[in-house]
Amino acid sequence: MKIAVEGCMHGDLDNVYKTITELERAENTKIDLLICCGDFQAVRNKKDLESLNVKPKYRQMNTFWKYYSGQEVAPVPTVFIGGNHEASNYLWELYYGGWVAPNIYFLGFAGVIKFGSIRIGGLSGIFNFRHYKLGHFERPPYNESDIRSIYHVREYDVHKLMQVEEPIDIFLSHDWPVGITDCGNWRELVQKKPFFKKEIQEKTLGSKPAAKLLEKLKPSYWFSAHLHCKFSALVQHGEGGPVTKFLALDKCLPGRKFLQIIEIESDQGPFEIRYDEEWLAITRTFNSAFPLTSMPADLRSVQVDREGSRQWVRSKLNTRGGKPFEFSQTAPCHDPFQSVFDGRSAEHHRNPQTEALLSFLELPYLLDDSTTASEQSYCTPSLSRGSSHDNEDIPIDDVDELEELVADDSEE
Repeated sequence: MKIAVEGCMHGDLDNVYKTITELERAENTKIDLLICCGDFQAVRNKKDLESLNVKPKYRQMNTFWKYYSGQEVAPVPTVFIGGNHEASNYLWELYYGGWVAPNIYFLGFAGVIKFGSIRIGGLSGIFNFRHYKLGHFERPPYNESDIRSIYHVREYDVHKLMQVEEPIDIFLSHDWPVGITDCGNWRELVQKKPFFKKEIQEKTLGSKPAAKLLEKLKPSYWFSAHLHCKFSALVQHGEGGPVTKFLALDKCLPGRKFLQIIEIESDQGPFEIRYDEEWLAITRTFNSAFPLTSMPADLRSVQVDREGSRQWVRSKLNTRGGKPFEFSQTAPCHDPFQSVFDGRSAEHHRNPQTEALLSFLELPYLLDDSTTASEQSYCTPSLSRGSSHDNEDIPIDDVDELEELVADDSEE
């Protein structure tokens, strides 16, 4: 199986797919899957721009809307995770994962799927210690604080991924696992990005939860983005243990190293995205602890019956099959000839895919639960910065004008 791995998409689907098509033609080959490591920017219309965490001058429609509307269709199956520059109101509809457009699949805030015989897992967002222990208290439409905290990784989602026991072939995170630079040529890295040196030496460059998952899951491949550069590493898990090949890639711009093709052994096709039995069992088991306020998840209250949950999910999948539920539009499509948006607001809409999945798993729908609004505002941390520079805003233009800024929250 040939897989194209892409760093930060930043909504530039047209150019990424064009690059893949040209590569296929030049090398007389066929790419089976495209993986994107975050900052995908699934912006459906101008109202979605309100929940896109970028500076106003970068709030542009770009090209995802063409694929959402059906004007264009992704030429290769595409799987992505969320980063820190996303239309979070749309991704929240698909918290458990789902199609954002035909042939384009979001892994969810945390998720595992199968593509052919390959298992792909991922964790959306970036690490921020102030919000890690909290629940998912944000609800659209987001205020200026929520638009930033919504993409911060939560312990609840990491805990679910830590329950995965079966081998993972590919894992995705937006920010790098902390300490990954020790396993590669970090001296060459700091020659290109000298402002990384202090964080590397202090072991603060990257995500602690991602490092925890790397140690536990030991996937064959781990792909990341976020820092707008290419970096590779080999992680040896104990003496004589398995090895993880790590690769981080840049954003889609001319002259940047934003795309790499890997070839991975797999069963013969057809290659299609399917639900993962173990992950659905984990999702069903821990949904009772889904933290809907700023209070942490009560994970100790969860009664875990691994074998019983697996058997229940297996029976359901044997009856229905493992294909994800079908894509459906939940917001108006962008009209490039309309200067003013005229449609529903960027508030939360129940996505039929999510409703169908929860019904299939016999779970309640919780994503629009606002009955505990008073609790949601309880002790919600301030977003005041812990250092003199604001790493939340990785620049996304061609110049990288603020390149002295490291990754979001890396000082923590």
